[in-house]
Amino acid sequence: MADQKISPLMILPPLLFAGLAALFFLGMSRDDPDALPSTLVGRPAPALELLPFEGMPPLGDADLKTGEVVLVNFWASWCAPCRVEHPQLLALKADGVRIHGINYKDTRAKAQVFLDDLGNPYDLAGTDPEGRMAIEWGVYGVPETFVISGDGTVVLRHAGPITASLLQSVIKPAIAEAAGG
Repeated sequence: MADQKISPLMILPPLLFAGLAALFFLGMSRDDPDALPSTLVGRPAPALELLPFEGMPPLGDADLKTGEVVLVNFWASWCAPCRVEHPQLLALKADGVRIHGINYKDTRAKAQVFLDDLGNPYDLAGTDPEGRMAIEWGVYGVPETFVISGDGTVVLRHAGPITASLLQSVIKPAIAEAAGG
C-alpha cells in the first residue's frame, strides 16, 4: 500500500469542495446579501436622454445638478412592487424631498392612470419606452431608486420597492449623507 501513487484526479473533488465552501462562507458574510452592486455609486449620474412625460415638466441632466438632493425613481404601471412603494414616495414628497420619475417600458395612458389613481410624487418626469436609459443606469428591474447629491453624484442605488422600514434605515440616511450631514 505504501507504493501506491495518489492520482491528481483523486485530489480534485476535495479541492473543489473546499473552494465552493470558501465562496459560500464569503457570500454569507456580506453585509447585505440582497444588495445588488452598482458601479455608479460615487460617480456622476449618467446623462439623461428621455422622452417627455406629457403634462409634466421634462427631466434633464441639469435637474440632477441643482445643488439639491434628489431621488431618481424608475417605475412602471405594470409593476406590482411599484404600487407597494408608492406610499413611501408620497411620504418623501410630503417631507419636501424632490423625486424625479422615469417611466420604464410603459404606455403613456397606463402610466397616467397609475398616477391618477395613486397620486403623483414626481416633480419632473420622463419616459424610457425602450429601456435604454435603464441600461445606462444599470437598472435590473423596476422599481429602482437612486439618491443623487446636489452635484449630480450617485450616493445610493436601491433595487426593489422602498418599504417603510427601508425608508427609515436606508433611504433617509442616504439622503442625509447626500446633503452632507
